[in-house]
Amino acid sequence: MADQDHYEVLGVSREATTDEIKKAYRRLARELHPDVNPGQDASERFKLVTHAYDVLSDPEQRRRYDMGGDSPFGGAGGFSGFSDIFESFFGGGTGQRAGRPRSRRERGQDALVRVTLDLGDVVFGVHRDIDVDTAVVCETCQGSCCQPGTSPVTCDICHGSGNVQRQVRSLLGNVVTSQPCSVCQGYGTTIPYPCTTCQGQGRVRARRTVSLDIPGGVETGLRLQLPGSGEVGPGGGPNGDLYVEVTVAPHDAFSRDGDDLLATLEVSMPDAILGTTTTIESLDGPVDLEIRPGVQSGDVLTIRGRGITPLRSTQRGDLRVGVQVVTPTRLDAKTRALIEDFAKKSKAPAPRLAEFHQGMFAKLRDRFRNG
Repeated sequence: MADQDHYEVLGVSREATTDEIKKAYRRLARELHPDVNPGQDASERFKLVTHAYDVLSDPEQRRRYDMGGDSPFGGAGGFSGFSDIFESFFGGGTGQRAGRPRSRRERGQDALVRVTLDLGDVVFGVHRDIDVDTAVVCETCQGSCCQPGTSPVTCDICHGSGNVQRQVRSLLGNVVTSQPCSVCQGYGTTIPYPCTTCQGQGRVRARRTVSLDIPGGVETGLRLQLPGSGEVGPGGGPNGDLYVEVTVAPHDAFSRDGDDLLATLEVSMPDAILGTTTTIESLDGPVDLEIRPGVQSGDVLTIRGRGITPLRSTQRGDLRVGVQVVTPTRLDAKTRALIEDFAKKSKAPAPRLAEFHQGMFAKLRDRFRNG
């Protein structure tokens, strides 16, 4: 990773802001995550992208990286080359110390799944059983990586240390170097009879069902974390986490504004003039709505407590209904005569310019927000 320019890996300039770096990482992570793109090349790029983000998202690490980014030794601050030399002399390199073997048990990767909800599910919350394709413990070997009845044996080359030492000549004289054993890959043991079910990995790919209670008030883009519900690690290691990303599908009649629901009600001219009572279907059942006489297009009628149940609260939002008075476009002669007679008797003023509004839609929007 030291040979990679972190800015090039993320596809951003050296003057990129923290938000730009975060957006670039999220875009690449969605594209390259092993659950979405299982290819080996994608897996390696995902590691590079994650490492680059870890460095550039931390102000102090980024500062050190920028100061030594052009160093011939590579890496943040220009010291990783010395670190590599030190590790080749005294062991390390992969996080293990000289004389200490690696563990076959490693933590599993996190998993990401996406779930689509109806707007009605968001009102109170919903229970979902989600099918996840992931890694689970091999039932044949129970994570031991060995055929039943067998076990790992101590490596004949490193004698269980996971490292081999060599004496080399250098400018400093004879130096003893320590490197991971190439025979056992640093584990200190070998598996002469690998499990045939999992090919010695201790885990297999399978589909399992995860039960999830999704709370009310979630919105598109929100991620819910289920600790320990991700894939099991190599050698039967502990599970990673499962992240559930929520998408709320559009509704035909309702939209959302924070914890409130918005809707538009078409009202005929006679009902707008005389007033009426009607029943509308909210997301949790029918509700009566009174329309006062003389209601105008753009007026907002509020029904308390029929909106969204917010996260970490039980106080529901409101249902706000915007009125749209429908003017008839086809009149028979009798109806037209009645309306003309009404107009004469009401002595309605002639059309005139009123106070400026940015269109009826803007007026309705503003009333939704302020009503």
